[in-house]
Amino acid sequence: MKTVCLDKSCLPPGRDGRSQAMPSAETRIQTGNAAAYLARFCGHLAKLGAPGRFSGHAPGRHAGGGQPPAVLRVEHTADAGSITLTWGQLTLRATAGELMIRADASSQEDLDRIQDMAASRLLKFGRREDLDTRWTPVTGADC
Repeated sequence: MKTVCLDKSCLPPGRDGRSQAMPSAETRIQTGNAAAYLARFCGHLAKLGAPGRFSGHAPGRHAGGGQPPAVLRVEHTADAGSITLTWGQLTLRATAGELMIRADASSQEDLDRIQDMAASRLLKFGRREDLDTRWTPVTGADC
């Protein structure tokens, strides 16, 4: 399967002429409930970004057992979503049979944390469906 980029994660070359690629990965989850999962996931993170809501969230439930990322911005429609976190960016697309999630971060550590956080939340939401959230790296050639 070919990875399809929804946005550019590759930065222009730096002063040394080398590409400054941001670590990126995506998962394609086969489900007939993609739009519902997109709405629930975005709604959950939007609540975390609301003032006063963060304090009740259990920090041990996130990647590495640390604090969850600060949610800076959440936007979504019925079939697309964009989430900006302190760790990086998530882009979501829902079709009739698939939920695609792309994660972009400034470091591999932050990308791993985003992937763990997103996968654990989606697995909890879709526990009855046994969702498969295998992540595939997005390389510079895919941009």
